[in-house]
Amino acid sequence: MSVVLKKPHKSARKPKGDGHMRRGEILAAAEKIFIAEGYAGATIRKIADAVGVSSTALYMHFRDKDQILMEISNDAIERLLALNTEIAAQPVDPVAGVRLMLEAYMTFALENPNTYQLVFCSTGDHISQDKIADTLALGDRCFEKFSEPVHAIAAQGRLRSGTAHAAAEVLWSGCHGLVSLLITKPSRGWSDPDELMKVMLDGLLYGLVTD
Repeated sequence: MSVVLKKPHKSARKPKGDGHMRRGEILAAAEKIFIAEGYAGATIRKIADAVGVSSTALYMHFRDKDQILMEISNDAIERLLALNTEIAAQPVDPVAGVRLMLEAYMTFALENPNTYQLVFCSTGDHISQDKIADTLALGDRCFEKFSEPVHAIAAQGRLRSGTAHAAAEVLWSGCHGLVSLLITKPSRGWSDPDELMKVMLDGLLYGLVTD
């Protein structure tokens, strides 16, 4: 698993008539630029150049780079929330539900390394709290959905240590740490990602949950 961060390639200017390009094209280019050059180094001009349109054309889709980042973040969290909601609806033991959610989370991260790094490995301090309020609320909803089966485990008396909330935080942060390292330190020479994910989940769940 490797992520190569290169300086964004400047695309040829799109001819007139292609101004209504897909928003997804802008978002994909912006992701790469945010990661390669940092939030401060990413400008609307650079994003527009990478897509091959004028800054004016890009402003027809997004008012500023904050809105671009918020849309990338909201889309990623909504996709994870949808996965958690789908898994929560399955008639499985809560431990199996937790495992499925964490597997889905780590798989999402490794299949979307740029998105994951941008959304989940950034402090977000460069954007004012009022702008990210909706994104934070969406993140809370996603975590609450993940926490539901953990609370069910605790209600069954099967939690070895801590509160349900603390256990959910540890489960999430452990998996986050693993995929973050795989994404940001690809030259480390890691074992097979699937094996690492299995060992991580076995260790976390066997350590926190009784039979």
